[in-house]
Amino acid sequence: MPRLFTALEIPRNAAMSLSLLRGGLPGARWIDVENYHITLRFIGDVDGRTADEIVERLDRIDRPEFQFRLEGIGSFGSKKPHSVWAGVSQSPEMYALQGEIERICQRIGLPPDARKFMPHVTLARLKSSRLDDVVQYLAGRGNFHTATFTAPRFVLLSSRESVGGGPYLTEEVFPLHEARSTPSASSRLLQPVKSLV
Repeated sequence: MPRLFTALEIPRNAAMSLSLLRGGLPGARWIDVENYHITLRFIGDVDGRTADEIVERLDRIDRPEFQFRLEGIGSFGSKKPHSVWAGVSQSPEMYALQGEIERICQRIGLPPDARKFMPHVTLARLKSSRLDDVVQYLAGRGNFHTATFTAPRFVLLSSRESVGGGPYLTEEVFPLHEARSTPSASSRLLQPVKSLV
């Protein structure tokens, strides 16, 4: 059975910007550009019936699309770094979507995700990289950022057992609805006032 997880896709132009960060770090195994994503919730290995229930529940999510950008880079594993990632700008809508997916997974009976949600795009897995090399790599690329882009949907991805980093298969797509614009204060002031006479 494939391992499942929900994710946001990275548009091509942002993925190309990320690809420019590849290289310059000994011991790094770089993630292929087509496998860049932001994991919302790792689900893991589930049986077919549970997978169908997850899809059915995720399909009921009704949330607006939202904007964010990728910014900054860092690493996981302070003394012995094991991966390098690109960060994500703060987006309340992304956290709300992730929170709803987490609640759905728990209602179905999956254990709570033990890790605190920290949106990021994994760029490389590190096997034998020295801490000094990682620090030097990060120092030279700290001002990284992409243009802002819209997340019009989220997806359910699967991965086969491997060393991590893909290839991933899109199992299901869940569109987010267009953000409803609310009239601004200035436009409300310009609306005609009904006469009481």
